[in-house]
Amino acid sequence: MSHTETPAVSAAAISSARERLDAHVREIVKWHFDPATGCPFWLERARSFDFDPLRDVQTFDDLNKFGSFEDEWLRGGPVQRWIPQGFAGKPVFVFETGGTTGIPKTRVAINDFRTDYEYFSETLPDKYFPRGSNWLMLGPSGPRRLRLSVEHLAQYRGGISFCVDLDPRWVIKLIKKGWSEHLEAYKAHVIDQAVTILQAGHDIRCMFATPKLLEALALRLDSMGTTIHKAGITGIFSGGTEFTPQWNRFAHEELLDGAYMTPTYGNTLMGLAASAPTGPQNNYKITYHAPQPRAVIEVVDFDDPTRLVEYGQSGRVKLTTLTKEFFVPGFLERDEGEREPPCDQYPWDGISGVKPFRGVAQSTTVGVY
Repeated sequence: MSHTETPAVSAAAISSARERLDAHVREIVKWHFDPATGCPFWLERARSFDFDPLRDVQTFDDLNKFGSFEDEWLRGGPVQRWIPQGFAGKPVFVFETGGTTGIPKTRVAINDFRTDYEYFSETLPDKYFPRGSNWLMLGPSGPRRLRLSVEHLAQYRGGISFCVDLDPRWVIKLIKKGWSEHLEAYKAHVIDQAVTILQAGHDIRCMFATPKLLEALALRLDSMGTTIHKAGITGIFSGGTEFTPQWNRFAHEELLDGAYMTPTYGNTLMGLAASAPTGPQNNYKITYHAPQPRAVIEVVDFDDPTRLVEYGQSGRVKLTTLTKEFFVPGFLERDEGEREPPCDQYPWDGISGVKPFRGVAQSTTVGVY
């Protein structure tokens, strides 16, 4: 679709999605700013507001009253200040971001990571991700949400997840030190684990992998005279900022041997944005749509985060997370991309061409992604 064409989705569907989002905003804001259910962080901050969130926030656009969410608020503790009173006594997880930009950001979670991946599960075609199949999780382990999320996805679909040990912070240190020989050795160590799992007779059909690790696994299997598909994998979901249309084409033509792959864009704060269908029919272009109304992605002006760019124009990613466990309005991500129009499957804005934000790209080490 060119940027001048009308989006292939009705105005009624777009309007209905926006009404649903506005209603969800009212529900979430009421939860987080009611003393009986809200979290200490927001209840404390509300004392300094020149508006009343319970009265003055009625629509998604009203969230602009909060201003930009400060990155530093999520660095350091006590992490308990983020636990809503309404979930007092519930078992709590804490997840950390990759730490590529300093002290890792943390977020608390109770069930969000499960809910997010159950929604994502509905976007996966059963033909390529058969129910009951076992999974290989070829990505970061440790304090990241991804490992537990993929494990839950496998269990939710009736299978078992097999995981590798992978410390992306060590990878980042190796890159920064320029220890390329050590970096290659560590990557080989991770791929060794994946190959061992695939050869162990566990009947694995589905897989998560970052683009770099997926490519490394495919090349290793090729050196062994086989392929990802011949190893039993029929469905792959992959994600990372290096997931470009060029790499998408390369993967389909050179790496996958007929296995199905769907790109995703996600992080600890947002959850998972699924992609609209991609392939030769659209030159392997990748467009992501956030899991509204639980999370919203906006593509905003580089100099004015309150202003959306036009469709087809580049801007910075502004993320809003709207769940009862976690409320983050107007978080300026370290990514940028192009604003894309709604589509039939996702009647709200999307984003394509995701890459590290130009303002921090030079200081960001992407590592295994």
